[in-house]
Amino acid sequence: MLLLLLLLLLLLLLLLLLLLLLLLLLLLLLLPLLLLLLLHLPLLLLLLLLLILLLVLLLLVLLPPPPPPPPRVLLLLLLLLPLLLLLLPLLLLLLLLLLPLLLLLLLLLLLLQLLLLLLLLLLLLLLLLLLLLLLLLLLLLLLLLLQLLLLLLLLLLLLLLLLLLLLLLLLLLLHHYHHHSQ
Repeated sequence: MLLLLLLLLLLLLLLLLLLLLLLLLLLLLLLPLLLLLLLHLPLLLLLLLLLILLLVLLLLVLLPPPPPPPPRVLLLLLLLLPLLLLLLPLLLLLLLLLLPLLLLLLLLLLLLQLLLLLLLLLLLLLLLLLLLLLLLLLLLLLLLLLQLLLLLLLLLLLLLLLLLLLLLLLLLLLHHYHHHSQ
């Protein structure tokens, strides 16, 4: 009974380990995608800005010309234009400042990937050890069953011996009785 409980516990542990391995493999597969995204983040942001500018230009070209704005709106637009022109280099500068942080994050992700690989290897080793333990327990169960079979066989042999002894006793008694009757 105790061995069966141990076997069940080992099987549950094996299932948990397999689930952990699957999760780790999924993480290891997703990490390179995240790394690629981080590496190309400045380029992606620049492309997004360019796409927005292109969309604005297309809208200006395709849409019918709006009515002439009042002088106040025109003045406001003229004031906003230098601000926008100033914002673009600031955005580029911000991206350049973010690059070391991105590289640091990239290194951290690479370290995390290495740690996950090590953890995966450790889990595989643990899985192998559990499998070996399971095999040993199965062998122990087989040995116990074999021992029970041998005990049963021994009991059968003892019963046969007892029967033979009884038969011999009966034969001796019959022989003795027959001898006295003569």
